[in-house]
Order: sequence, then structure tokens, then C-alpha cells
Amino acid sequence: MACRMSELVLDCRDPEALARFWCEVLGYVVLGREGDGSVEIGPQEGFGGLQPTLVLSPSDEPKTGKLRLHIDVNATDRDQDAELQRLLAAGATTADVGQSGMESWHVLADSEGNEFCLLRTRLD
Repeated sequence: MACRMSELVLDCRDPEALARFWCEVLGYVVLGREGDGSVEIGPQEGFGGLQPTLVLSPSDEPKTGKLRLHIDVNATDRDQDAELQRLLAAGATTADVGQSGMESWHVLADSEGNEFCLLRTRLD
């Protein structure tokens, strides 16, 4: 028997703002809020489905350096260039983590500077 990833937890300064950003990026909805200020977002069907939820947990600690773990996303209904424009319009910024410029993916950052990659392959 194996484990399955059910949720990712990301420490952040402003869980509500980051929840809005990632809901826009992933097509997620807010699933719940905790008394400590945490916000859980995920697919419409909620926790336990095929896609993990994302818990945005408040933290006063600043982000330092490149994340050791990052999220990769793929477009589902458009090509990579069109999705890149959508993500930039949603508030993503381009990020330089030492890439050569020859990669097939784009390195971006969310509104708090957390890196993520937009991959080339379109998923159904």
C-alpha cells in the first residue's frame, strides 16, 4: 500500500490574497478557513479527490532564497503561450532561478515570490 498526496501547505504573509491568486491559476475554490487565518483551496469536489488541496498558512517569516519545492502547472484549454499571458495577467511575474533560456517551461512567481513553473504540455 502507498500514500497519496492529499494537500500541500504553503506558508505565506497573506493567505487570502494568495488564495485568490491560486484559485485563479488553478480554477480552485475556497474550501475552508481556520481560526489561525489559514485558507484551504481546492477543486470543486473538495478534499480527497485526484487533485491535492492547497493550504495557505499565515507566517511572519520572510521567504529567503529559492523554494526547495515548487509547483508545476500545465495549461488545460490553451497553448503554453496563451496560458503564460493569462498567468501574467492574474499577477504572476517572471522569475530567474538560473535557467538558461532554452528550457521548454517558464519560471514564474506568485504574488509573494513563490516560484512555480508553467510546463509546455497541455493536459486534458
